[in-house]
Formats: sequence, C-alpha cells, structure tokens
Amino acid sequence: MKATLQVINQMQADGVIGQYAIGGAVGATFYLEPSATLDIDIFVTLHAPPGSVLISLQPVYDYLVRDHHYQQEGEYIVVEGWQVQFLPPGDALGEEAIAQAIPTQVDDVPTRVMTAEHLVALALQLGRGKDFSRILQFIEAGVLDAARLDPILTRFQLLAKWEDFGDKFLRKT
Repeated sequence: MKATLQVINQMQADGVIGQYAIGGAVGATFYLEPSATLDIDIFVTLHAPPGSVLISLQPVYDYLVRDHHYQQEGEYIVVEGWQVQFLPPGDALGEEAIAQAIPTQVDDVPTRVMTAEHLVALALQLGRGKDFSRILQFIEAGVLDAARLDPILTRFQLLAKWEDFGDKFLRKT
C-alpha cells in the first residue's frame, strides 16, 4: 500500500486532487481487525474545471491512466497493485469526513484516514448488510466516541437510522 499512497500523495501535490481521506474497509482497518478487501476507497475533493460548476473524475483518469499508464478495471484504477476507487463526497457528511480525517502514517508515508465516527455514519447512511456488520465491529471493538458520534448523527439526520439499527441489532428481547 505504501507505493499506492505515494502516488496518491503525488497526485495531490500536482494539484490533480484536493484533500483526500481513506474510507471504506481499508479505513476501518485503522481501528478494527483487518478484513479481506481488494480495493482502497479514496474520498477526494476535486476542483471544478474553469467555467464549470460540475466536478469530474476525468483529471484523475487522465493523470493515472493516460499519463502514468496505470490500468483501469471497471470503476477502479490499479495503482501499484491496489485497486483504487476515487470517490467524490456525495454530500455534506462526506465533505466533513474528508475535512476531519486524521493524519497518520502508513510505512512512513503520510496519509489521512476518516475518523471511526465518520466511517460509522457513512456506513449507516449506506445501510447495506456489510455496512451494518462493520458498524457492529466498531461497537464491539469499543473504539467509538459517543461524544463525537452523536453530534455527527444529529447534524446529518441519521438518528432515526441509528435507532432502527439499535432496535434490529443491539436490543435484547
């Protein structure tokens, strides 16, 4: 993963992407036991082209595929052996998760990873089976800070989903 993160850091230094944060299953491994995954989800801020209000991943593909000859496989670009999916934040929660990501090091390479609380909020928002499973892992590992999680859930109108999650998976009958 070291070489992959070095390429992503160079992309940021070259102005192709703005701030970024590792999310998804790889982001969760910074807090939980590692799980099998084949890809890295990189949440990125992108710059709109001059004169446009729309953002595009095209500069990412141009930089990696056209200019540096990495291979595209579906929605991924294989960067130094890792399938990388670049994801712009879909909403204010994603933007906040990137902005508040924690600086860290992976094999002496600086990077940023989403907080455990933002990873849980994003998983709750998506609501897939694997997301609920990951939320349970965070709870069982005891790594969530309720003082940080509750305001996030409140700000992004996720309290009802959190209650539903608790009713389904945490309440004893």
